[in-house]
Amino acid sequence: MNLKRYLPIFQWAPQYGRGEATSDLVAAVIVTVMLIPQSLAYALLAGLPAHVGLYASILPLMIYAVFGTSRTLSVGPVAVASLMTAAALAPLAESGTPEYIAGAVLLAVMSGLMLTLMGILRLGFLANFLSHPVISGFITASGIVIAASQLKHIFGIEASGHNLLSIGQSLILSLGETNLATLAVGAGALLFLVLARKRLKPLLMATGMAPRTADIMTKTAPILAVLVTTLLAWQFQLDAQGVRLVGDVPRGLPDFTMPSLDVELWQQLAVSALLISVVGFVESVSVGQTLAAKRRQRIDPDQELIGLGTANLGAGFSGGMPVTGGFSRSVVNFDAGAETPAAGAYAAVGIALATLFLTPAIAYLPQATLAATIIVAVTTLIDLPALGRTWRYSRPDFGAMLATIVLTLVHSVEAGIVAGVALSIGLFLYRTSRPHCAVIGRVPGTEHFRNILRHEVELCPKVTFLRVDESLYFANARFLEETVMDLVTRQPELQDLVLVCTAVNLVDASALESLEAINERLTDAGVRLHLSDVKGPVMDRLGDTELLANLGGQVFLSAYKAWQTLTRPCALAARRSESEYPNDGDDREPALWQPVDHYRADIPGDTG
Repeated sequence: MNLKRYLPIFQWAPQYGRGEATSDLVAAVIVTVMLIPQSLAYALLAGLPAHVGLYASILPLMIYAVFGTSRTLSVGPVAVASLMTAAALAPLAESGTPEYIAGAVLLAVMSGLMLTLMGILRLGFLANFLSHPVISGFITASGIVIAASQLKHIFGIEASGHNLLSIGQSLILSLGETNLATLAVGAGALLFLVLARKRLKPLLMATGMAPRTADIMTKTAPILAVLVTTLLAWQFQLDAQGVRLVGDVPRGLPDFTMPSLDVELWQQLAVSALLISVVGFVESVSVGQTLAAKRRQRIDPDQELIGLGTANLGAGFSGGMPVTGGFSRSVVNFDAGAETPAAGAYAAVGIALATLFLTPAIAYLPQATLAATIIVAVTTLIDLPALGRTWRYSRPDFGAMLATIVLTLVHSVEAGIVAGVALSIGLFLYRTSRPHCAVIGRVPGTEHFRNILRHEVELCPKVTFLRVDESLYFANARFLEETVMDLVTRQPELQDLVLVCTAVNLVDASALESLEAINERLTDAGVRLHLSDVKGPVMDRLGDTELLANLGGQVFLSAYKAWQTLTRPCALAARRSESEYPNDGDDREPALWQPVDHYRADIPGDTG
């Protein structure tokens, strides 16, 4: 077994030196400062005690440093996974109860097992079923729901719900109970964070600070909000005025935790665990690939499944919650100069020290401050203009994206993502079941062939070249039969039909039977079927089939070779015609090259 394949730490550890260690330590300090408030906030978002977020930021980071392939991905609790965790557990137990915490631990373990197994089986390609419009729509809707769910902490009121409608209704009914002290803390923190995001970097650069340093300082602004509001809460005893604080946080490192073995609970959480796993994997790989490309590095998606899977197992067995790669933390880690995954391990040490020595101070942290941190963080997830861009480019993709957004907002995160995936797959099957087909002709004086509806090309009435711009499989096999026979009935003079297979990467068993049926029907009609531009892997599969043994025509290397062979009678007839009817110096093409209009009847599947 190749250890470097399953233990990527052996790829970089042998070359690890003082320079890399220094860069990783600097990045780890910055990420730790950022990760502490985020971990606390996302635990509360998931309906869990704050310390669960800290536990999920220790062992998972260390494990990912061993099994992960991204040099700069920062693993831990994230907003979307926290929302999905809350949505999955809400119907099963009361928020914050031991049963609820046990459910979160089980979700992390189940997600870890699923991801690890998918990685071992090299199933990373399954994430491709989540199209970008669906993921974009889901994350946008999730960002809106997350922001709305945190308003109750800003106003200091009771509210519940896991979709925008229920949250909005609950907020409206409870607005009369707003706690003014909480509102002052929450609104103040929110205003500061918004201004810091928009104005702090230019202000710091104006003082002479380097752009990279100013950017990092801006991203760590939430820690200042945490420090100030924590001091205010401690100094003025804001909890006595109704301001909700994080409260007592257990001091010390997490204990080993065994997940529940209740079979019924496993069954109830299976779908949610799978969705959390897939969405988290897609988000992590997207971030990891983007950052790796900037340094001309690469990540292995299948190994990333193992890295994230084992990190989630570590989270579950240490009393944490589901984790994945975070966008904002990873970008900060990258900008801070992290060279290897060891930066994550160093950050884990920092979080561990925080659980040992900072928990008394964390107890005075207002929940409204954490809510403000979440709201500002998730605004980067919301991309409503993407709806307009997708509408202009692809109406079907827009439909899938809109359905994902609407169902996530009005029903649940599970319904939104499942509907988006189902629509994406359905639209793909529909599009490929009616592939674009084009009758093509030769561009005069070249070896190139183009669609007759788009270009002025040479044609021969006895030979038709049909290009199929899709692989042939069960969903479009019948469509190909109908298209071919429709062409034949329109052209009584047709003697040869060439299927141009430049875009055909696959011919499955159903399509093979259709090709055999087409060959038989054309032979009965006195038309020879030919193939051209057949790719090597496809030809290998067709080599021992009845199709090639009984093919009425030939298999040509290219459409041009077929043109040279099959259209020779047209050219000879044209030369005879010219000898009988001199063109008086007219240098136009011979008369028997038929004009394009001869073929301008609609072609099934051809949209021009």
